[in-house]
Amino acid sequence: MTRGSSKQRLIEALNSRILIIDGAMGTMIQRHKLEEADYRGTRFIDHPTSLKGNNDLLSLTRPDIIYSIHTEYLESGADIIETNTFSSTTIAQADYSCPELIYDLNCESAKIARKACDDYEAKHPDGGPKFVAGSLGPTNKTLSISPKVEDPAFRDIVWDTLVRAYIEQTEALLDGGVDLILIETIIDSANSKAAIFAVQSVLKDRDLIDTIPIFVSCTIVDKSGRTLSGQTSEAFIVSTEHANPLAIGLNCALGAADMEPFIKRISMFAPNRYVLCYPNAGLPNVFGEYDETPKQMAQVLGRYAEQGVVNIVGGCCGSTPDHIREICQEMNKHRPRMVEERDLFTQNVTFLSGLEPFQIDKNMLFVNIGERCNVAGSKRFARLIRTKKYTEALQVAKDQVESGAQVLDINMDDGKLFVF
Repeated sequence: MTRGSSKQRLIEALNSRILIIDGAMGTMIQRHKLEEADYRGTRFIDHPTSLKGNNDLLSLTRPDIIYSIHTEYLESGADIIETNTFSSTTIAQADYSCPELIYDLNCESAKIARKACDDYEAKHPDGGPKFVAGSLGPTNKTLSISPKVEDPAFRDIVWDTLVRAYIEQTEALLDGGVDLILIETIIDSANSKAAIFAVQSVLKDRDLIDTIPIFVSCTIVDKSGRTLSGQTSEAFIVSTEHANPLAIGLNCALGAADMEPFIKRISMFAPNRYVLCYPNAGLPNVFGEYDETPKQMAQVLGRYAEQGVVNIVGGCCGSTPDHIREICQEMNKHRPRMVEERDLFTQNVTFLSGLEPFQIDKNMLFVNIGERCNVAGSKRFARLIRTKKYTEALQVAKDQVESGAQVLDINMDDGKLFVF
């Protein structure tokens, strides 16, 4: 099966039924009660740091376990399984002194998932197509949030570093045979933009931009309806719509019941996208465990489906094959949400996003645009940027907002400006 036909089969499946994405990988790994030796295997017997807890490494040292988990999810009804690569970037693997393993981690993880799907389809020829999603996690460093409370302008990572990390990961996942790329558990839209840029760069270089679809899933951290960096789900959609994702949605942090209002908002705001939803199995208890039963989770997601707001559902933290089995049985009772063909941004409307979305159309009154955050037009702002006085430069932006600006025009385009 070629990648082009794989995408077509995925779209056909999405239009015919609600698809099921798998459940938690980490929850299932925990059931095996693995020790340091399992993570080291023979290849890493002399590794200088502890490796226990580096679940992505198990694709190299215990591929039998990862394969069996994928198979359990497929046997439970999953149509899409995620590669065991949530932390397989040079940035995340640096915590285990394993950044040099990135290609092997991603490529082998993709091959294991690919084999699980191929073996399942061979065993169940009438079971429908199964798809491998290459998982790109959020990393433990963000572009929008300072890790130093006393220095809000500080960043411990830059754009180019994130892009390089995601390019390396994407290339290896594609070599391993994934059907789609899933940028997931996004807590910072700036990070997701780096991931999107990296993925699209690789797809363009390989002439796969129309062949490998992209799914994008952000994480609403609490009932405020915002990501960790402060964006609403609607603003997040505006921030990532340029990626032309096949599916967009939410995962992690919340249980199905708490996620419901935000999924509805996404469904209404992005009628042109398939909606993806894989919540946690409730909220963690005092022991860090998840108590929501498979039937409870399936009933809530069934309500989503009955209201016509989802196309792909599954589980995140705490979910198991038992959860996926119940969810699958429930989804078989419902039709998928209808997706409109119109483009969100071709309606004579300008969409912008900060923490909230901002829409400019023919019904709008006068819009105030602040122009002083411009290195070519403001000597003061240019001086602050050149001398790396970023907190003072941010004050320039804040002053304009407090003076009534609804939109800020930020221009850092100057050939003589060397900041980084």
